[in-house]
Amino acid sequence: MASFSMNASTENDTDYYEDLSFSLFDVSVLVPVTIICIILFFLGIAGNVTIILIFRRYKEMRTTINMYLSSMALSDMLIFLGLPSDLYRIWKYKPYIFGDFLCKFIVYLSETCTYSTILHITTLSVERYFAICFPLKAKVSITKRRARNVILLIWLCSSVTAIPILFLFGVEHRNGSLPEETNECKYIEQAAQSGLLETMTWLSTIYFFFPVSCLILLYGLICRKLWRSTHKLEGHQIGTRERHNQQTIKMLAVVVLAFVLCWLPLHIGRILFAQGSMSLYEISQYFNLISMLLFYLGASVNPILYNVMSQKYRNAVWKFLNYRPVWKPRNLSRKCWTRWAVA
Repeated sequence: MASFSMNASTENDTDYYEDLSFSLFDVSVLVPVTIICIILFFLGIAGNVTIILIFRRYKEMRTTINMYLSSMALSDMLIFLGLPSDLYRIWKYKPYIFGDFLCKFIVYLSETCTYSTILHITTLSVERYFAICFPLKAKVSITKRRARNVILLIWLCSSVTAIPILFLFGVEHRNGSLPEETNECKYIEQAAQSGLLETMTWLSTIYFFFPVSCLILLYGLICRKLWRSTHKLEGHQIGTRERHNQQTIKMLAVVVLAFVLCWLPLHIGRILFAQGSMSLYEISQYFNLISMLLFYLGASVNPILYNVMSQKYRNAVWKFLNYRPVWKPRNLSRKCWTRWAVA
């Protein structure tokens, strides 16, 4: 799910029989939010699938950078599998009708992909740092085989560190009520009281703020290196490699900035939820709604940014969209060849 801080349960369920709709928000809020989510869903799925297909189809696009971007596109695409569940929960958070397994799995998958995307962006930035600041070492160490191994390690690390989510979330119902009426997909009270909720909140926080700190440092060092190299060479003297590096860094910097802006509210909401009080419950739910929209925006915006920032990617997309395979009958081809040979 977009955020495990989006939770509708309260200890005071005295209004249980007064509000049988069990909706978190008014219809005037739910309708535009749902429309935006549906648009983001189709943009995100179509855009990220296009990225994967382009990087697989065209050999010239199979660089180490694009290998990471392709894997990150898969992560962003899988994030959208949690969107239908999130929409269902903001319209009717109980009863949850999809069962305990789907409740656990969707939250786990979302958390895994969240960690994976963060690690992909960080790894990309580290690779660009070495490629620009230590080009000779990078030429030897940065290989496609090593990139594949790093990608596998990223997915393994993300999936393992998200495992506690399986024990934190589940389907529960209010004591003294019928399960078929009050089942909720939420954090399990016993697990939360054991400290697991707070632990996962801080783990998620570290997963976000520590990489962001590293990214700020890395891009600062990269910008200093590029400024020094371009300061020595002016105008037409600037080499093709320097221009390519500048273009790549601009694109990645915009991706990182979009990532931070879209995902920062998510992590702020989690911290507030873990430390907050019920007096701020309604405000926190609206904050979580906004952070959910930004979260899915972050998972759908990268293909758009690639189109805006990268001429090479735009050309590949145009080539992909205008691709028309030419099918020739085998026997016709042989006849044409025979006539040409005889002539």
